[in-house]
Amino acid sequence: MNLKEKIREIEDYPEKGISFKDITTLLKDGEAFHDMIDQLVKTIEDKEFDLIVGPESRGFIVGTPLSYATKKGFIPVRKPGKLPAETIKHEYDLEYGSDALEMHKDAIKPGQRVIITDDLLATGGTLRSTVKLVEQLGGEVVGILCLMELTYLKGRETLKGYDVKSLIQYK
Repeated sequence: MNLKEKIREIEDYPEKGISFKDITTLLKDGEAFHDMIDQLVKTIEDKEFDLIVGPESRGFIVGTPLSYATKKGFIPVRKPGKLPAETIKHEYDLEYGSDALEMHKDAIKPGQRVIITDDLLATGGTLRSTVKLVEQLGGEVVGILCLMELTYLKGRETLKGYDVKSLIQYK
């Protein structure tokens, strides 16, 4: 199935000049959503890993069914103040601003192998911040997996040295 055809593009959202890739049109199509998860699983079937980590909020949408399909635990990465236990924090730049992410301090044990997943690789700021959180806890990032990638924003350069894969590229 061509998943790119299932994604709606909304021009000038959330600000002028940005072409937002809206995955809600893919998600509401049960067959397409199922195929997306199957395709993502296939890209990591050769990897040995312990956990899947996904940043808020669309990383949850991609990461939790991937976690279920691979029978691996899922670790949420959230915006500050959203997690109830003790956290670690990392600040990062977005394609149109800045933000911070947090992870529970006890989410990952040293030496655990992790796949990080999100819906979109743009500038790489969110994913790089997630990498920093995983590594701060002693985890090893064995792969970064995204549904979509905006190649013209060169997010892969921010993630040099990591195995980055995406199903759909926008050039």
